[in-house]
Amino acid sequence: MIGSRIAVIIEEIGQSYQSTILSGINQGAKEFGLNIAAFTSFSGDMDNPRHDMGEFNIFSLSDFKDFDGAILLTNTLSYKPVVNDIIERIRRAGIPTVSIDNDIKGFYYIGSDNFSAMRSITEHMINVHGFTRFAYISGPGGNPESSERLAGFCTALEEKGLEISDGAIFYGDFRPPSGKIAVEHFLEELPELPQAIICANDVMAASAIAALRANGYSVPDDIAVTGFDNTYNTHNYLVELTSVDRPLELSGLLACQMLYNHLNKIPQDRKLLLNMTPHFTESCGCSHNALSDVTELKELNFRNYTNFENVQIYMAVLNRMSTQLLACNSFDDYICTLKKAASEIRPDEFYFCLCDNWNIESAIDTSMTLDGVDNSVPMAYTDEVTIPIAYVNGHFIHCDKLKSKKVFPPPAENGKAGKLYYITPLHFGERCLGYMIIRSSRLELQNIMFETFVINVCNSLENMRKLMCLEYAVKRLGNLYVQDTFSGIYNRNGFVHATNDIYHECIEKQHEIMLMFIDLDGLKNINDTFGHSTGDKAICCIADVLRESCCSGEIFCRFGGDEFIVFGADYTQEMADDLNAVIQNNIKHINDSAIYPFTLSASAGFVIATPKVGEDIFYFVTEADKKMYNEKRKKKHSQYLKS
Repeated sequence: MIGSRIAVIIEEIGQSYQSTILSGINQGAKEFGLNIAAFTSFSGDMDNPRHDMGEFNIFSLSDFKDFDGAILLTNTLSYKPVVNDIIERIRRAGIPTVSIDNDIKGFYYIGSDNFSAMRSITEHMINVHGFTRFAYISGPGGNPESSERLAGFCTALEEKGLEISDGAIFYGDFRPPSGKIAVEHFLEELPELPQAIICANDVMAASAIAALRANGYSVPDDIAVTGFDNTYNTHNYLVELTSVDRPLELSGLLACQMLYNHLNKIPQDRKLLLNMTPHFTESCGCSHNALSDVTELKELNFRNYTNFENVQIYMAVLNRMSTQLLACNSFDDYICTLKKAASEIRPDEFYFCLCDNWNIESAIDTSMTLDGVDNSVPMAYTDEVTIPIAYVNGHFIHCDKLKSKKVFPPPAENGKAGKLYYITPLHFGERCLGYMIIRSSRLELQNIMFETFVINVCNSLENMRKLMCLEYAVKRLGNLYVQDTFSGIYNRNGFVHATNDIYHECIEKQHEIMLMFIDLDGLKNINDTFGHSTGDKAICCIADVLRESCCSGEIFCRFGGDEFIVFGADYTQEMADDLNAVIQNNIKHINDSAIYPFTLSASAGFVIATPKVGEDIFYFVTEADKKMYNEKRKKKHSQYLKS
């Protein structure tokens, strides 16, 4: 079916193994009219469990029921619980799935005979070169391919009656640093240098050769080295690398074809094993396959220079972007800057999707557990995401909110088939912020530069979140200084701050002011009869009355306890009488509603005066308090006469 949606699960797309397979998947998407969503993470070499948790979260984003098929490279994922969860969710979704290099029950499988290929390489080193002392640089112990290759190596030794000590087997992670660390381990720990180092992939082998040369050893004269996968152009090294050529790009292409066949009901086998071919060259001591064509050598040098130039150009872009994003002082400024960066790398499509709670107002996290996990941190995608940036074919467009399980905004669902999207997480540590979608770009997506781009965006977004939270915290602290936390209106500090400029302007222009003092009647009786919580409600009722009544620019506050004051500038006696009447009328409305067990009552007194230089505003508060007290005495006297 043309336009079928296929989910790809893969990690570390900048590694040569993954990038080569993705090239085949990209080719297959175009050839078979599939739209690919590659969910990818960068977690392998950070040595930070909290970071890894945030990276792995991208694999929980989608509902696989919304896809027509899936391609799994679970051997690239380093955390088994995540792999198990993905497999279980795909099984529940019931979609056809192709697993590359990891045979999973019930799924289509494309693989290679790793055992026989590594056995063949090892036998060559023994039979042709006569080596008897070996060291081995393995991939992760739990990785299926790694285990098969190690088993092939060990079997070849056993069949020849050769032994290898535990110290001569180093478990790496298929990444370049493992090769260097392994060589340093062998040089320090082994009583006798190995004659040959067999590596489980090319990148570790290349790193091992560099480490040997740095320590004064020649390859292959002092120590021979072999790789596996043949993913690097051997002429990029001073020593051509003996390796096993495996059709990785073909694996990606055939995975797309398998899904196409299934969706179109074309019969096919569940398993497909691809041939691998050993290439014995200079690093093991065989002949040097030097380039004989000068034109070819020039072309190779040109490609290498072009790659170097691209790296220089885009690292400059990324460094500039990182600096500019970190300098942003507002979210609007941040989005504007990121838009500029997105347009510079010129993707065909780019979507910046943020969780609803990405900027949660929590500037200081205080619920750390003993294992370092913050229980207050949002670690899952919200039901909906906002899309502040949507860039399609050179234009920024508006996108509404989106259900996160749908992953793609509507524009990405339109257009021709055969597209490959990369979906990467936005996070800081385990804190989930959102995700990004990008399709085709001048920036190499299967390259360390793309990882740098993603990390820069994540770090700068977290910086912006913390800045916003800090501003929120400062605002809250400011509110605590000027706001009565009990009633929600100004406290005494807030009243002074709010009236200061206006009051001094009235002194300067000789305008009359009004100062009203209000006191709640019978609070003690309410507390004694109904309890202090009900008395608190009575105090808050007066605050609500003032909010409803003061509509002409008056400033009011809770002065303390059950006392309130109201200030008005350029005020007249008539205006003050009207305000007092409105206040008393609003109190009557509350009593008429009968929603409280008490009868609300308040006494008020006010003064109208023209303030002079040197007169403090609280002088008029005292005068208004005296008038209020006279009003309260009249009420008590009136009640006494009635009784």
